[in-house]
Amino acid sequence: MFSGIVEEVGKVASAQTGNLVIAVSSVLTEMKLGDSIAVNGVCLTIASIDADSFSVDVMPETSRKTNLDLLRVGDSVNLERALSLGGRIGGHLVQGHVDDKGRVTSVTWEGGTSLIRFDATSQVMRYVVEKGFIAVDGISLTVASKDTGSFLISVVDYTQKHTTLSNRRAGDLVNIEVDIIAKYVEQLNQAALPSITVDYLQESGFLVT
Repeated sequence: MFSGIVEEVGKVASAQTGNLVIAVSSVLTEMKLGDSIAVNGVCLTIASIDADSFSVDVMPETSRKTNLDLLRVGDSVNLERALSLGGRIGGHLVQGHVDDKGRVTSVTWEGGTSLIRFDATSQVMRYVVEKGFIAVDGISLTVASKDTGSFLISVVDYTQKHTTLSNRRAGDLVNIEVDIIAKYVEQLNQAALPSITVDYLQESGFLVT
């Protein structure tokens, strides 16, 4: 489990089919083989560690579902270690299980704030609410506004300087994870709805025999 608060921006040192090596400076503290780490919002398992880098294996399904297969040597990636129990959660609960890819459609500025709009599939947009949480490339963000097929986020200066969002341009693909709470609420509501049958309609007074 993660919080969407990026700890470090690493650099891709090697990008092979099914494997990434990420050069880092600080996130390896207290990390060991088998630990989980979020790379651009994707929960991966550390396969090897050396003094200034780590490697992760990327399964074919993960490559298809995320933007990791687009990474090349020198690209920047957002990194976050898994949460520890009892720590502060500065963002929101993020699983590292990407729901779908989205696309940057515009980047504009309002004063010192960057406004970025993302197109997303209906599967994603059904869970997006204004002022609600969403994770984009592993960054916990707040939805400023939305329409039927896209949402807008407002990016403060600190986030611009400490994540990969400053590099994003129109057309770029990003990893999107919706708020898990929204999924649970939807499932619970569906489970609570009775099946609509003739007997149910009669018992509820909608049909008279």
